[in-house]
This record gives sequence, C-alpha cells and structure tokens, in this order.
Amino acid sequence: MALTKVKQGEVVKTALLIGILVSLPKTIYLYNGIMEGNLNFSMSWVTDFLYRYLFFFCFSWSVIQLNANIDYDALKWSPILKWILILLINALSLFVVVKIIIAVYPLVNGRTLDSHEEGWVNFTFINLSIVLFFIARLLRVSTDKQESRIENEQLKQQNLENELAALKNQIDPHFLFNSLNSLSSLIRDNENATKFVNKLSYMYRYILQSGETNLVPVKEELKFLDSYCFLMKTRYRDRIQIDIDIADEFMDCKVPPLALQSLVENSVKHNEISSTNPLTVKVYSSGDSLVVENPIRKRSTLAEGMGTGLYNLKKRYSLLLKKEVLVSTDNDIFKVKLPLKQSA
Repeated sequence: MALTKVKQGEVVKTALLIGILVSLPKTIYLYNGIMEGNLNFSMSWVTDFLYRYLFFFCFSWSVIQLNANIDYDALKWSPILKWILILLINALSLFVVVKIIIAVYPLVNGRTLDSHEEGWVNFTFINLSIVLFFIARLLRVSTDKQESRIENEQLKQQNLENELAALKNQIDPHFLFNSLNSLSSLIRDNENATKFVNKLSYMYRYILQSGETNLVPVKEELKFLDSYCFLMKTRYRDRIQIDIDIADEFMDCKVPPLALQSLVENSVKHNEISSTNPLTVKVYSSGDSLVVENPIRKRSTLAEGMGTGLYNLKKRYSLLLKKEVLVSTDNDIFKVKLPLKQSA
C-alpha cells in the first residue's frame, strides 16, 4: 500500500516554527546589543539574519521530508540496513548544508565566517538535525495513526453497508436448505442433478459463513471455487475451461473470502463464451501471489455491474491487508494478481 504522506502544510508550518525558534537567540542578542548601544543597526545585520533563517527553514523542511515522506519500507531490506540508509542520508544532508552555508555566506554578506562562527554553525545544525529527526518521526507516526483510524472507520462503514444489503436481500436460510434437500431427494436417481444441487447448497452455506470472517485459507477458497466451476461447467459444458494450478505451500495462506470466485465470475460475465470461442480461465500461484487470467474477448453486449466486483475486491484488500490488487491487460490477456497473507 502506498505511503500516506504528511501534508505539506504541516511540514511547512513546522519548518517555519523551527526556523523562528532556532533564530530566536540570535534575534535576542542583536536586539539587546542595539538597545544597549553596543551595536549599530544596519542592513548587514538584517541580511545576516535573513540568510541564517532561510537556511534554517530550508534545512528543517528537507529533513522532515526525508524522514517523514519517503517510503523506506518499500525497500526489501532488513530493518538494520534501512536504518543505516536513513542515518547516512541525514548525515550527508547535514554535511552538504553546512558546507553550502559557509561557502555562500561571503557572497551574500561580504565577509567570511570566523572560526568561532563556523563552530556555532556546525554545533547548531548538528543539534537541529537530531531534533528534526525525532519531530519527523512523530509526524510520521501521527499520520499513520490518523490514516489507520480513517481506514477502520471505512471498514466499519462498509461492514454496515454489507449488513444492510444482506438484510434487504435476506432469505430464510433454513427454508432454502430444506428446499434444496427436498429437491435433492426428488432427483436422487439423477447423479449429475444431485451433484449440482449439493454443490449449490455448499456454495450458499459458504457465502453465508463468509460474512463472519475477513480472511480464509486458500484451501477453503479453492474448495468453494471448485463448486462454482462445477456449476459453470454444467452450464457451458466444453465451452469453458478453468485450469487451477496452485502450489501446496500456499494452501494455508489467507485471502478475503470469495476473492477467487469473484474473479472467475468476472471472466465469465465479461467475455464471449461460445463453441467457436471457448473461454479458458487460469488460476495459478506466482511468487507470493495468486493470479487469475483469461484472454480478452469482450461480449457484444456490456455485462451488468461492469467493474464493481473488481472495485470491491480492491477495496477489501486495501482495508484488510493494506496491499494492492494488481491488474494488467498486456497482450490481450486480462490478469489479476492477488497478494497473499502468510499464515502465522
């Protein structure tokens, strides 16, 4: 999931405040010197003050950006290597800024900094960089917590909407299961029809139970998908082929319920299925993800609900796993990659 950046307004306000606070001792010193008659007010003092404040602000802004708005977690490195990289970047930025301040100062103020002033610059910016590092981390943590609260509220809202939709479309499950059992007894002599009803009964039970959990093992999702594939094969016969090839090592990993079925259903809904153009859907494991793909042969008539199932699946992945569902259409192949949550 992409990193939610700290708002630039907060970064700028923090950098301005830090610049004012760090410049305050120099401001007080100049004010007291002028008021006591030890210093004469001149534009050189104004230039010197503005020059220092500009660098304080720019340095504060850049350090906060480096430590709060760069997604170091995107690097597939160990935590130790990431922290070493962060420290090196901060040290390098500190070194570069100090060197620029000392080098450019004579061009702006018409004189070079003496050794005492250079020591003050080094001391000030070293301490400032340490303070800014912790401020940036606090801003990062605060933003992450706020984003987490927003996502939790979105998930609660979505659950409420799902519950409302379920209530609106509710059928007494006992009535339906009893009806399916009765139908099964009536067609007991027809093996294919009995199997069809049993698969349909299992699918309905699985759909009802899926509302009680956010993630299910891949092996359970595949069992449900097998029932769905049987129904599709019964309907389309040899006009559809669904190939499943998932390594055993992924069977205990977790996915949102109905994820694979919704993608296979998406392929069936939006592609032509005929004797001349049979549809082949492939479901397989790749890396640490599951992939569902099919050749693109759009129907002549647009299917209802185009894209809503895929949109809902992406939303569920974002809220539940903080991961992104990847979709591609290269070489006229519609491919969806579902990241897996490793089993504990």
